[in-house]
Amino acid sequence: MLTVRLSSSEEKALNEYCEIKGLPKSQVVKEAIELYLVQHRKNSKPYDVGADLFGQEGSGIKDKSTTYKKRVKELLNEKHSH
Repeated sequence: MLTVRLSSSEEKALNEYCEIKGLPKSQVVKEAIELYLVQHRKNSKPYDVGADLFGQEGSGIKDKSTTYKKRVKELLNEKHSH
């Protein structure tokens, strides 16, 4: 047996969802926990957990550190090709 405390907004959202779908709350919570656990088993490596965050700070270019020479060359060619 497990007891879970929800905020009033979370409880309201859960109640509304269950009412619309015609499902018991316990079933929805069990399925949510199962999905959560499956997802975290897939992402057991630290890199996999944060992969969507790496390389996107600032410019949003994921391969910025590996393609900088090519990009610098292109910028210099643009600047001096007049």
